[in-house]
Amino acid sequence: DTFLGERGLRLSGGQRQRLAIARAMLKNPAILLLDEATSSLDAESEQLVQHALERLMQNRTTIIIAHRLATVLKANRIVVLDQGRIVDVGTHAELVARNALYARLAELQFSSPEAATEVLAAEA
Repeated sequence: DTFLGERGLRLSGGQRQRLAIARAMLKNPAILLLDEATSSLDAESEQLVQHALERLMQNRTTIIIAHRLATVLKANRIVVLDQGRIVDVGTHAELVARNALYARLAELQFSSPEAATEVLAAEA
């Protein structure tokens, strides 16, 4: 038993995020908007939540706002923004191949831009 406090004030950021995701799952919306859904989670919790989100996103339109590319690796369309402008649209593999900004972000967040693509291939 956990005392949540009024408006969840006694919860950590990660606990609040997990609770918000659970609420979204219960509502079963046709369109799902996720804004930095895993940003306050440790790596282990992020992986668990990511798997739950993958199930939640099936058969529905999902818009994900994320700085962590791991959150959007499996998206069928990633929109790259720079200075508030759309600079490219594509899959992870397409963007790594043709967009220097995205490739640089992938290299910073993964051991190499190709490493994330290899992870995707292994999971398929």
